Amino acid sequence: MNPPPGSSGPSPSKEPGGKRTRVRWCIGGLLFAASVINYIDRQTLSALAPILKTEYHWTNADFASLLIAFRIAYTIMQGVGGRLFDLLGSRLAFALVVSFYSVIAMTTAFARGLGSFRIFRFLLGLGEGPNFPGAAKTVSEWFPSRERAWAVALFDSGTSIGGAVAPFLVLYTYKLFGTWRPVFLLTGSLGMVWLLIWQRYYRAPESHPSVSRGELEYIQEQRAAKADDGLRVRWHDLLRYRQTWGIVLGRFLLDPYWFFVSEWFALFLLSRGFRLEQSILGFWMPFLGADLGNFAGGGLSSYWISRGWPVGRARRAVLLIFGPSMVSLLLSLYTSNYIAAVLLFAYASFAYAACSTVFLSLPTDAFQSRVVGAVAGMGGTGAGIGTMISTYLIGRITDATSFAPVVAGAAIVPCLATGVFVSLVRSSRRPDTRGLLREF
Repeated sequence: MNPPPGSSGPSPSKEPGGKRTRVRWCIGGLLFAASVINYIDRQTLSALAPILKTEYHWTNADFASLLIAFRIAYTIMQGVGGRLFDLLGSRLAFALVVSFYSVIAMTTAFARGLGSFRIFRFLLGLGEGPNFPGAAKTVSEWFPSRERAWAVALFDSGTSIGGAVAPFLVLYTYKLFGTWRPVFLLTGSLGMVWLLIWQRYYRAPESHPSVSRGELEYIQEQRAAKADDGLRVRWHDLLRYRQTWGIVLGRFLLDPYWFFVSEWFALFLLSRGFRLEQSILGFWMPFLGADLGNFAGGGLSSYWISRGWPVGRARRAVLLIFGPSMVSLLLSLYTSNYIAAVLLFAYASFAYAACSTVFLSLPTDAFQSRVVGAVAGMGGTGAGIGTMISTYLIGRITDATSFAPVVAGAAIVPCLATGVFVSLVRSSRRPDTRGLLREF
């Protein structure tokens, strides 16, 4: 698998150590596939929401309680899961979490009502929480800094692809069988197929039989030279860094936008009077925008790095361009045109995803590989807490009034998140005695 167009680095013929293989991009492809499956599993419920709400007579607040059950467990496991990957390594940790959440996704077919759905969603959150800290950890081990944003864009784009595929797959399966239960069996089984490939193919770079010496030297080229000092790094040690707080608070503010779109957008379109089939088609557009945005953010920052910009400056520039531009979503409150509304959400998702590629790269840019999983997990915990709060408020607000206040918040809050990211996640002027920070 070749790297995306525009990725930089020395050509294989000029690289020390001989011919450079492309195993790292195969690993990136597996991370992408895991993200696709992860999002298909979680989006199955959201795509079925109009059907399940009718069958079980749920209110928006009831539906929000299902999302919160998932989010509580997901939030806990973002932090715990990041440490799990740091301790066990990517191969074993991914095997554990993917097998667990795939089984839970399949057994959701046996849910009988609101209470059992809450239990299954909680368990699914436990399994899916470690996925993105684990992917960030794996990228930090397999890619030099000049390619990390491309690699993050690749696996993060899986969320958009999975979210776009899920409504069509779910609706087709539902119509084929005439009931929603086989849908969960089908989507949950995808993880088991991925797991077989992962276990057969994945090894660490230093022990992978297909990695050439040239590729290994290239991967290790921009790793910091500081060795592990043997000291145990705890969560409260990481919380002493303002870079950690920037990642946690920035994601606390920015991530709720994505979960509003991925979990509520079909219901938002239905609230505007559009049919289920129209809503499914419109539901796809923001995910397409997000998929393009992942590579726009990764490609733009990688281009600037190849032009000699410091890594931190390139990442912050992307955030400053795209984060504030999400305020354009306010225009959707002043149009009744279906296409215009969908396109405005598609652009906001494009801008969000460009930022997402950057903020998922920041732990790998700012911190040494041995703590990337923990820092990424803490960022995910911040995102989870923000999303739980927003999910509860969305359910309450939309039952009491409309989606208008929710859309206004989704447009304005990213401006605040951008300020947090660019002001806090910078190289420190003080010496880092523990050697956990990178120069970026």
